[in-house]
Amino acid sequence: MADLAEIRALDAEALETRRREAKEELFRLRVQHATLQLTATSRLRELRRDIAQIMTVQRERELVGSVAVGEDE
Repeated sequence: MADLAEIRALDAEALETRRREAKEELFRLRVQHATLQLTATSRLRELRRDIAQIMTVQRERELVGSVAVGEDE
């Protein structure tokens, strides 16, 4: 599980890459869970939380960027 400070330190491209990789891993784990092959089910929750934190940081940056652009108008 990633630390929030670690997530905030990443640039936009690294954040997007990490989010994409986490979603792919979550998909694979869901398939394993559905076929009763997954033993560490807590990993599903960790991944969902990581994805949510990444998306939150991305949205915060998007809003900060739009405010800065909006002030110039």
